[in-house]
Amino acid sequence: MMNWQDIKKLHVVSKLEGILGKWFDVDLVFADSYGKLQSEHLSKTYAFRSHFMKVQMQMPYGHEFLQQDMEKITEHMAEAKDEMWIYDSYFKGVKAACFPVKIEGEFAGTVVVYPFVMDTMTSSEFEDLKKQMIECQATAADAASACEKVKKMWPREMEYTRELVSLVAEEVSTYHDEIIKRENQIHALSSEVGEKYRYHTMIGKSKKMQQIYALLEKISNSESSVMIQGENGTGKELVAKAIHFYSPRKERLFLAVNCSAFNDNLLDSELFGHVKGAFTGAVKDKKGLFETADGGTLFLDEIGDTSLSMQVKLLRVLQEGTYLPVGASSPKKADVRIIAATNKNLKEMMAKGEFREDLYYRINVINVNLPGLKDRHEDIPLLMDYFLKKRCDESGKPMKTFAKKTMEKMLDYPWPGNVRELENEIERLVVLAGDDKMITPEHLSQRILDHGASNEVAFKGINTQGTMQDAVEQLEMMMIREGLKRCNFNKSKLAKELDVSRASLIMKVEKYGLDKRAKAA
Repeated sequence: MMNWQDIKKLHVVSKLEGILGKWFDVDLVFADSYGKLQSEHLSKTYAFRSHFMKVQMQMPYGHEFLQQDMEKITEHMAEAKDEMWIYDSYFKGVKAACFPVKIEGEFAGTVVVYPFVMDTMTSSEFEDLKKQMIECQATAADAASACEKVKKMWPREMEYTRELVSLVAEEVSTYHDEIIKRENQIHALSSEVGEKYRYHTMIGKSKKMQQIYALLEKISNSESSVMIQGENGTGKELVAKAIHFYSPRKERLFLAVNCSAFNDNLLDSELFGHVKGAFTGAVKDKKGLFETADGGTLFLDEIGDTSLSMQVKLLRVLQEGTYLPVGASSPKKADVRIIAATNKNLKEMMAKGEFREDLYYRINVINVNLPGLKDRHEDIPLLMDYFLKKRCDESGKPMKTFAKKTMEKMLDYPWPGNVRELENEIERLVVLAGDDKMITPEHLSQRILDHGASNEVAFKGINTQGTMQDAVEQLEMMMIREGLKRCNFNKSKLAKELDVSRASLIMKVEKYGLDKRAKAA
């Protein structure tokens, strides 16, 4: 939308307006694409450059005559392809030179030079003009002086006017183009910042999350089955929704079911539907999720909790696109994309015979492994700010801030419940903080405060006397000893947790005498 107020303040426009007024005793009038006057000529304090226009605007209906002229000019200019058009105003013989303003080829308004008369205007025509002005309630003296001072425009002067006002119209277009360009750049930067750390409703700037965003972008046009793995609370359903809403199926339904929430019989009915009389309580036919989601996406959460018999039925749908409702005698077809998720180790389950290998490879065409929050530490402040704003907006409370100590405590905590736990904690903090603008440590849950305290106790065991090397070795030994207990002496797992090679960890375990087998011997 054109900002006419800013345009009138442009130095070039102001300068050209001054030149036109000084040379030709005319005013520069702006009208938008609807014919509405956008210059200050209706103001009682406006300093007119044209004496004729000043007299006109002092008449009882002078401003209405001007607005009427602007509407007629706009109506013509919106349809015409003229670079300049000479318009016969309400007053006989008085002209206006009109120049279109175009933005990206579209008509956006008009710059009008007003008023003047042609050099061919006769004395009798001037007399007629005076009479008309008097009829419009101008005094005889004002009408006479207005006609005397109105500019007679000669052909050469018309050419000068054309050149000058063309510059004004061009400047207006250029200015608007620059504004649009700047706004687009700002929007692009804002989008870049937003999109850089977001994908659909997921948030994260960590390297691991960026890698997931890149993977999801690559598979956005794919129809392949996807397996999402990760701990509880890492946002597996958010990833599933992102996959669906960036896929060719985005216009169709996305349905989700938690497989662990149903026993085998109920899950069978939930997924595949049933016919009337199939079992006690089946008083009518019921559509299953596969039929309802036909053409769309079905998210099977906690698929690792399904029985082997249910896995056979799921495999049939994936392989043949058909299923059998409970109690039905004939199969139905379904075109559904499956996205599955689990927090279990399906490979271990396959080795134990608890999960079908053929189903695993059918649903695990593309694998998305979601990191826990403890493994994407740099995302915590980003998520905290997002959830804080969300909760403050939902509760109608002013935006709050985290005290520095509160932030430190939150960053120290390992978040075993992942993003879901963090979101719940932020919701709790907003409630407990009440009208306080600052969220301080006393608002935090006890488990978060206790974790920080236990860390402080642990580090008290380190001797701060002696050399830096001694202190580092004590800390290193303590971290490895506690880590081995935590990981049940699984060195591969601990090496990954500490971000060191397994060989390096084994050397340090031997160095500090922490191997439980050696102790047993």
